[in-house]
Amino acid sequence: MNRTVILSLLAILFVGFLINWIYSWEQGMEEAYIPITEEEHHHTILSEKAVFERSEHALDYLAMPVDEEHRRVLADYYDNRAYPGAPPSIPHPVSEKLGMGGNICLQCHQNGGFVEKFAAYAPVTPHPDMINCKQCHVEQRTQSTFRETEFYKNPAPLVGVNNALPGSPPTIPHQLQMRENCLSCHAGPGAVKELWIDHPERVNCRQCHVPKEAELQHVEAFVRDNKQIRDE
Repeated sequence: MNRTVILSLLAILFVGFLINWIYSWEQGMEEAYIPITEEEHHHTILSEKAVFERSEHALDYLAMPVDEEHRRVLADYYDNRAYPGAPPSIPHPVSEKLGMGGNICLQCHQNGGFVEKFAAYAPVTPHPDMINCKQCHVEQRTQSTFRETEFYKNPAPLVGVNNALPGSPPTIPHQLQMRENCLSCHAGPGAVKELWIDHPERVNCRQCHVPKEAELQHVEAFVRDNKQIRDE
């Protein structure tokens, strides 16, 4: 066998090896490739992390007599807010300016109870874990808190008219963010008269009451646009 034949044979073997190696590499890349599919929008199940927080008081609420003389009503509930869903203002003076949350506010608003000084029941906060209360709640300094402006105030959700069928459980007409625990606002002597429920012992309200579908619409993530800052 002469030299030319040997070189040709080696060249053929090298080309064959190269073709086989490239083919194997491409096959490996295809197996590792995960196709990108467009995100489908599904309704999500909202957090239920706090729905059972006050369940230990459920039977106590059931046994409590109704104090008609000191019950809050829905009109007062909304008058204390800039708009439906807004954090309520603090309707009483706060003597200690530097001590908030666990030091002051939660003394009355963690478990409620009648306050002789104000002759009213303290509403129970649905989010006692957030102790910096004045980050969202402001103290009232005037009796004419909200003056007339051109600001459009959304109408408040209607009560008791959003049942799917006559006799079916009403849907939840508000967002649940920071209001996951239903018993905080809907049970006990501090509850608003129109929002008070007569079956707190069932505890898990969302077994029967579901948020309105409009509350579950997909919301795009907020992305800060720093383009203008970069240009400056």
